[in-house]
Amino acid sequence: MAYHFCSSSILKWSLSITCLCLHIARNSAEFPTIEHTSIKNGGSVSFLVVGDWGRGGNFNQSKVATQMGEIGKKLGIDFVISTGDNFYYTGLKGVNDPMFKKSFTNIYTAKSLQIPWYIVLGNHDYMGSTGAQLSPVLRKIDNRWHCMRNFIVETGILDIVFIDTTPFVDKYFENPKKQRFDWKDVMPRGKYMSYLSKNLDLALKKSEAPWKIVVGHHTMKSIGSHGDTEEIVTHLLPILEENEVKMYINGHDHCLEHLSNEEGSIQFFTSGGGSKAWKNEIHYKNHNDSTHFYYDGQGFMSVEITYDKAKIAFYDVSGKPIYKINTMV
Repeated sequence: MAYHFCSSSILKWSLSITCLCLHIARNSAEFPTIEHTSIKNGGSVSFLVVGDWGRGGNFNQSKVATQMGEIGKKLGIDFVISTGDNFYYTGLKGVNDPMFKKSFTNIYTAKSLQIPWYIVLGNHDYMGSTGAQLSPVLRKIDNRWHCMRNFIVETGILDIVFIDTTPFVDKYFENPKKQRFDWKDVMPRGKYMSYLSKNLDLALKKSEAPWKIVVGHHTMKSIGSHGDTEEIVTHLLPILEENEVKMYINGHDHCLEHLSNEEGSIQFFTSGGGSKAWKNEIHYKNHNDSTHFYYDGQGFMSVEITYDKAKIAFYDVSGKPIYKINTMV
């Protein structure tokens, strides 16, 4: 039997009307879907992306948040995406962990950011209680919080598939050192990876939207300190290529960057500059011919999408646009 939990709200931001409905089929193997339809002039969808942020306002997290509020107001954004590593250093201890308010509710206070946040887990989130971040209890504390392991957001012109990349990374299992991970509900690992891969492919094949985007925490293509995540490249990149995904958006590397595959058919965007950055580890030779932009610092990303065009911009900690690109469907 399938259960459907629905809620709706009307949010007015720059003459936009947003209706949010959540449909979850509890006994279905498919990813749960959030329907987020936006009616704006021209039928556009706009959102911000930030990752690797939760440090209680430190390491310029508060400054980045302030500028997100300004850009969010200017663009009339519909929602915010977090690419994971939401709470450092070891996630949340439980649903009553004060870090939730200290690093989220009390930081992203601008009116323009009081909208749904769609969130994936990062590897640091797995070092705490993943169940806490996934719990609906947090949504009662702050109704913006929408975090699931894997899910889909449908907007009409855009389908975004959010995926849980941490269980794919071998070293977290084979050589965790002193790190301890919460693997509850993802074991046996092979079965979980197979489930995720199968349903990612299914979600993308079923999508009829002109734009298909996938969001995960770990990099696929990066010249930053972590570089490519080989396991993600091996298991998931072929699925994205086969299904003509336009963008893969991630965090993990604490930087802002734009790369593409050799054919230029998939754009890889890293938005992991939500707080601590300046790693000063750049490996240009890894993707010399396909690197379009790299910024080793703090900031965030904006995306504006219409039926046939997308505008992407990166902003630094002062809100200055440091890179812009337009792309067609």
